[in-house]
Amino acid sequence: MFEVAIGFACHALIVVGAMVRVILRPHREPASRIAWSVVIITVPGLGILAYLLFGEVNIGRHRIARMRKVLAELPTPEAPVAGDADRPEAGVPERLIHLFRVGESISGLPPVDGNTATLMADSNATIDAMVADIDAASDHVHLLFYIWLGDNNGCKIVEALKRAAARGVTCRAMADGLGSRAMIKSAHWTSMRDAGVHVAVALPIGNLLLGPFAGRIDLRNHRKILVIDGQITYCGSQNCADPEFRVKPKYAPWVDAVMRFEGPIVQQNQHVFVSDWMTYVDEDIRGLLPGPVAATSTGFPAQVIGTGPTVRYSAMPEMFQSLMHAARRELVISTPYYVPNESMQDALCSTAYRGVDTTIIFPVKNDSWIVAAASRSYYAELLAAGVKIHEYVGGLLHTKSLTIDGEVTLIGSANMDRRSFDLNYENNILFYDRQLTSVVRQRQDHYLASSNMVTAEEVDNWSIRRRLWNNSVAMLGPVL
Repeated sequence: MFEVAIGFACHALIVVGAMVRVILRPHREPASRIAWSVVIITVPGLGILAYLLFGEVNIGRHRIARMRKVLAELPTPEAPVAGDADRPEAGVPERLIHLFRVGESISGLPPVDGNTATLMADSNATIDAMVADIDAASDHVHLLFYIWLGDNNGCKIVEALKRAAARGVTCRAMADGLGSRAMIKSAHWTSMRDAGVHVAVALPIGNLLLGPFAGRIDLRNHRKILVIDGQITYCGSQNCADPEFRVKPKYAPWVDAVMRFEGPIVQQNQHVFVSDWMTYVDEDIRGLLPGPVAATSTGFPAQVIGTGPTVRYSAMPEMFQSLMHAARRELVISTPYYVPNESMQDALCSTAYRGVDTTIIFPVKNDSWIVAAASRSYYAELLAAGVKIHEYVGGLLHTKSLTIDGEVTLIGSANMDRRSFDLNYENNILFYDRQLTSVVRQRQDHYLASSNMVTAEEVDNWSIRRRLWNNSVAMLGPVL
């Protein structure tokens, strides 16, 4: 009897200790603390184990320390400003400066003027343009992808890097340890290394049994970056793969948007790449950063916004919400994954309530059934607020884009879900330019032309079973 009492007391202490850890953990929404507490009380053993593995945003103390050390030692990219050189936000209207100040508070990178850019026609055109720029490189090529497949487009990049290395160009290629695991283990990876390409793995998985105790294995580097000679950079949603995306062919084609930039903004993307590279590779390449990139007198202001689990908590949703609140006439969003926190859902609804023409485009078929169900749990509230919801039927719409009032655009890798908010390293570019935003809007209109509009009547007619499923899955958001 005494032994039973001791066992019960130990069990109670462990459960209480776990709940105290949940409650004291910083940067947790109340709903998340409540959800994890319920899980621990309901299934103590599995609940505590699940929380230790997945409840805390931790990439490992060693990685965090090294990353922070690298960032502290990197010089902030400086660039000439084509407008008023004495004003940091030169080129940005006074009424929009606050948006770029939010971005600067996240990455420490100010808006820089004098940039030009082109929106790529499609996924294959993007890869072909990248290959052409790599083939024309004379000094260095820096590449980072979350998913890099050994398919047609993936191999085009592999061969281009090998050709560049053979010419004496310094090529550094990095891929995420989970998203690109097949490429990293393939003969293509070995052939690049043998050809003189410097290869590295971001967030390597390591031992599957011991790795989770050193840091969460589902924290990933979701960025997509290519920098050529410090003069050209690419930013967008596309991974290094064919649009047919043969690892998940039934959702194909993947529909992405990527932009090719020139100007001072290149050095900011370079800054993000260098910080990632030096975190995982013992090579000091800080010398590539101080040199400014020439601005053009007719260019536009832009800013790189890099977020991740070691950056300020809730940075990416803050950026999204700031843009939503800044809209006065029109807000158009495309995103494949929508699992917002409460403040973002409220911001999107309030934008429509203010009379702003608010539109959001999702894919009708999602490669994540969990996200698809969770996303649709928010439809009724969005529609009631006046948000127009469209579901794209031409494939898996993977483009992450946001435009406001036909003059400001955010494009990059970040989704509007909790993975991008809390778990993934993301990379986006914010810019102010009416002409280029008009081009992005035309692409968004193309998506709308291939979409079905979701009506409030349609959502009201969903079965109880479907609504129960969607809402039940959405409840997992605070836990995951």
